[in-house]
Amino acid sequence: MTDWTAGYVADIGYTYGYYAEMNPLRMKLAFLRAGLMPPEVGTACELGFGQGLGTNLHAAASATHWCGTDFNPAQAAFAQQLAAASGSGARLLDESFAEFTARTDLPDFDFIALHGIWSWINDDNRHRIVDFVRRKLKVGGVLYTSYNTLPGWAPFAPMRHLLARHAEVMGTDGRGIVSQVDDALAFADQLLAQNPNYVRANPMVPERLKQVKAQDRHYVAHEYFNRDWHPMHFATMAEWLAPAKLGFACPAHLLDHVDNLNLTPEQQDFLKAIPDAGFRESVRDFITNQQFRRDYWVKGARRLNALERTEALRAQRLALVSHRPDVLLKVTGVLGEAQMNEEATAPILDLLADHAPRSIAEIEAAAKLPFGKLVQCLTLLCGSSHVFPVQDEAAAAAARGRCERLNRQLMLRSRADGEVGHLASPLIGGGVPVGRFPQLFLLARSQGGERPQDWARYAWNLLAQQNQRLLKDGHGLQTPEENLAEMGQLAQRFEQKELPALRALQVA
Repeated sequence: MTDWTAGYVADIGYTYGYYAEMNPLRMKLAFLRAGLMPPEVGTACELGFGQGLGTNLHAAASATHWCGTDFNPAQAAFAQQLAAASGSGARLLDESFAEFTARTDLPDFDFIALHGIWSWINDDNRHRIVDFVRRKLKVGGVLYTSYNTLPGWAPFAPMRHLLARHAEVMGTDGRGIVSQVDDALAFADQLLAQNPNYVRANPMVPERLKQVKAQDRHYVAHEYFNRDWHPMHFATMAEWLAPAKLGFACPAHLLDHVDNLNLTPEQQDFLKAIPDAGFRESVRDFITNQQFRRDYWVKGARRLNALERTEALRAQRLALVSHRPDVLLKVTGVLGEAQMNEEATAPILDLLADHAPRSIAEIEAAAKLPFGKLVQCLTLLCGSSHVFPVQDEAAAAAARGRCERLNRQLMLRSRADGEVGHLASPLIGGGVPVGRFPQLFLLARSQGGERPQDWARYAWNLLAQQNQRLLKDGHGLQTPEENLAEMGQLAQRFEQKELPALRALQVA
């Protein structure tokens, strides 16, 4: 492995993931939910952007100017290609953290994001990032971090070490990282068959290993096989960020704001009795056995009074992005699956069923719910990705051309594979989930296809040219007639369920 990688897996590309927590509009909703004043985000930066999909979606779909770096030149080249296609002006480099954080030509930022970076770098790079945040994050600015957390990772950490050590000692570079991953996982199975005391003391390890084996090998390579891997306690993270004058603001994952979904009444009372907010987060991680945290940190928290919070929330606009009859009223938290209150939620969904943006004040008038209960319902709907915050009409109109150009580039890519599962929506200022076949149907529409049959034929012809087939009930369809018929049903379903929302979101 060459020196420029600094021990990070670089011979296999990262996944094309999208993380809504990096959308400043979503950050604003989380801050208001927590009673904090969010900053207006004019400049933003992502450190370690991977393939750069999220950065490009947010840059194209909003007025925010984005910068960022990823040391992998292949990933940076893809990100730069998307930025050029959209015309967003995003400045995306292939520099190391040492090079990027030393630059003198970067603006100060309202928002800095680190997704899947902190736990997989060494202390030198962590110090560079903290110093960069100290110097370049504006007062009132927000840092988003996600990182592997203790105590949740403690039982599996020795197994992760063993997997990485096997790849290092027993692996052969010429066979590639995927083969090394597969070999290490096979060795772990052999080890577990010996019934080691470690597994008897940690009975969840076999199930966790089974989950790892089922995951995408690109993800597994980056998650488990880097030289540096440092899960840490919340308090340790807070100590690292203290020199940058950062304090914990709130969870970035909206469902983490709903205590009833994650804590028993007794656990909630126990935590409320702890006066120190930081220690309370550490204890909460023990109660929930937290493995992965997604947090917002702020340089100078400004707490809203009750009136300011209520007024700001009532002004927030939201839109439904799911097909109304298909909205699942079940959410999953630490305590397991929970059912939303249908009597309270149905009026909200009925009002939003046309996918037009509504302010929370408008929703409140129609739903006739107590304000606290309304905010709870909307938090659950947003946290489960049925409802998204939206920006104003002027900002959406200004972003539409950039989004159209970026989406066309992504949809053209979908002709070959389904790795990219999001498109840019100027209404929500970021990415919205759109699978491969819906992307092909949209592409067919843009080329003059008027009916679902036209879209299905276009999509099936592309697959047939590449010797690809559809799956139905877990089985590959064999004949062209079977494949075209199934694609036709998918196209009709798309027209009825997904297309109306995509039109309203200004994607179609």
